[in-house]
Amino acid sequence: MSNGTKLMKTFSATPAEIDKKWILIDAEGVVLGRLASIVASRLRGKHKATFTPHMDMGDNVIVINADKIQMTGKKREEHFYWHTGHPGGIKSRTKQQILDGAHPERVVFQAVKRMLPGNRLSRQQMTNLRIYAGGDHPHEAQSPEVLDVKSMNKKNTRS
Repeated sequence: MSNGTKLMKTFSATPAEIDKKWILIDAEGVVLGRLASIVASRLRGKHKATFTPHMDMGDNVIVINADKIQMTGKKREEHFYWHTGHPGGIKSRTKQQILDGAHPERVVFQAVKRMLPGNRLSRQQMTNLRIYAGGDHPHEAQSPEVLDVKSMNKKNTRS
C-alpha cells in the first residue's frame, strides 16, 4: 500500500498492560438486574478503552449489602432450579427464600454469572467478584474505589 493510505492496527492487550482496580458497590436499594449487568460489564472489562475479548481485563468487584437488593414485579416469587444429579433430583427455591436464608449473596452471584458467557474465561473472571450480605468487607487494604450505581440512573433504585 504505497499510495499514501495508512493501515490501522488492531490493539490487543498483553498481560503486562492490564491494570486491575478494586471497585466497591453498595447494593442496598438497587434493582438486581441493573446491578448484575453493571457488575458483569466491570468484571469483563468492557468499560475500558483497551478491552480485549480473550483476556481477563476486568476489575475486582466487591458488592456489599447483597441482602438488601430490590427486585421489580413478582421476581421475588420466581424460582431458581438446579438438579442434584440423581433421578428425580430437581430442586427449586424462590429468590425470597434464598434472600431470607443463610446465603442471600447467592441471588446476586447467580444473576451476575448468568450475564457472562459460559466459558473458561468467564469462570476465571467470576473469581474477581466478592459478594457480602452485610455492610462490611475484609478488603479495606486494597482501598477500593466506590462506584455509586444509584446515581447512574434513576431506574437503578427502587423505593
